[in-house]
Amino acid sequence: MDPVAFELFGIEVMWYGILISSGIIIGAILAFREARRINFDEETLIDLLLYAIPLSIVGARIYYVAFSWDYYSENLKEIFHIRGGGLAIHGAIAAAVIVAVIFCKRRKVNFWKVVDICAPSIILGQAIGRWGNYINQEAHGGPTDLPWGIIVDGVKVHPTFLYESLWNFAVFFYLIWYRKNKQKVTGETFLLYLILYSVGRFFIEGLRTDSLMLGPIRVAQLVSMALIGISIVIFSYRRKKINRI
Repeated sequence: MDPVAFELFGIEVMWYGILISSGIIIGAILAFREARRINFDEETLIDLLLYAIPLSIVGARIYYVAFSWDYYSENLKEIFHIRGGGLAIHGAIAAAVIVAVIFCKRRKVNFWKVVDICAPSIILGQAIGRWGNYINQEAHGGPTDLPWGIIVDGVKVHPTFLYESLWNFAVFFYLIWYRKNKQKVTGETFLLYLILYSVGRFFIEGLRTDSLMLGPIRVAQLVSMALIGISIVIFSYRRKKINRI
C-alpha cells in the first residue's frame, strides 16, 4: 500500500501521520467528555494536552533514536524524519507522565484524577495508530502459515500490528467499564492501563522482527516487565492505603 495519502501544496501527506493524528484527536475528544462527566475543568485539560501531545511525540522519537543509535549516528539528518515511522510508545508514555507530573504540581490538580481521565484515550489512540505500521509495512512478525498472515516482501508474516491493535481495543473497552463500575481509588484506571497494555506488548513483542534491542534483550519486553511490576505495587499500595483510612 502506498504510504502517501495525498499531496498538499507539493508536500506528501503520509497515512502514518494521518492515523496517529486521528488517534490523538479521537482520544482528546473522549477525554473531554470524561472531564465534563466528572466536572473536571476542561480548560485545564486543554492546557495539559497542549504540552503533553507534542512533547510525547518528541519523547517517542528520542526513545526510538536512542535505541537505534548505530544507524542514526551515521545518518544524523534522518533523526528528524518521522513521517515514515520511528516513534516508540514507551518514550511517548514516559514523556507524557513527566509532563503531567510537573503540570499537575504547578496547577495544584490531582495527578491521579488527570491520568485516569486520559488512560482510555491513550490506549484508543494506540489502537488506531498501529494501523500506520501496516501501511508502512513495519512492526510485523516473522514468517507464519496462519490464514490471517499478511504478505510483506513476498513472505507471509505475523501481523503483529493487528494483534496489538486488537489487544489495545479490548483494553480500551475494559478500562471504560472498570472506571465506571469498579474503580475504588483514583489512579487505578491508569495503572491498569499500564499493566494490561504491557502484558499484551510483552508477548506480541516476542513475535516481532524489528524490536529495539539492548544487547540480546528486547527493550520493549524489558520495559513492559518493569511497568507491570511497578504498577502492581503502586496499585496494591494505594488500595491498601485507602482501606486503612
